[in-house]
Amino acid sequence: MHLYLDFNASYLAALLMGLLSSLHCIGMCGSIIGTLTFSLSPELRNSKTRLFGIVLNYNLGRIISYGLAGAVVGVLESFLSLPFTQGQAHRLLQLISAAIMTGAGLYLGGWFPRFAYIEKLGTRFWKLIEPFGRKLIPVKSRSQALLFGMIWGWLPCGLIYTALALAATTGNIVHSAITMFAFGLGTLPAVMGVGIITPLLTRLSRAQRFKRVVGVLFIVFALLAAFPSLNPMRVQHIMTF
Repeated sequence: MHLYLDFNASYLAALLMGLLSSLHCIGMCGSIIGTLTFSLSPELRNSKTRLFGIVLNYNLGRIISYGLAGAVVGVLESFLSLPFTQGQAHRLLQLISAAIMTGAGLYLGGWFPRFAYIEKLGTRFWKLIEPFGRKLIPVKSRSQALLFGMIWGWLPCGLIYTALALAATTGNIVHSAITMFAFGLGTLPAVMGVGIITPLLTRLSRAQRFKRVVGVLFIVFALLAAFPSLNPMRVQHIMTF
């Protein structure tokens, strides 16, 4: 039997979501980068090369955690399909994903501030692992920075959950993980550019019109998730079993 699935959560869409999430990322991850930087010894802080390596490894660790979260979502998606047919489960995930992305778009546009409550979903797990991250401060090496990033990658964040909802519609564990990697890469310029592009992002975050444009773009992504046949980035693959 052949089953046709639409890969509507394309890597490019996830990358764009990461880029558009920059206004939110700079507030959360930017403060963590600041804490990480100020915890370093003066010797490390004064060496631009070594400081860049520390910050880069932190972000690599964060993106690795996003990829692992994507793989977990892919596994959960396979369990969700058990009481349904494969097609029914995939369609249900598309609709759930669209609803979450719509909420994120309304939140970013300033129309639905209560969407931030979705971040409470990961609070319990975060309380379990957050102490391990604190034990790594002060960070003294790139390996420590990598571990620090891998822990802080699980920080509760509504936009990460939105990306996970998108990843869940891929119908494949590997695609789900890569989608989250792509999302993480999209957030990289904003977080790595703290102190360089922060003033620009701050100005944009105060521009209500720009925030509304970003919100509308997220809603467009939601429509493409709900109606994948409209997606210009659509890739169709066949599952045989």
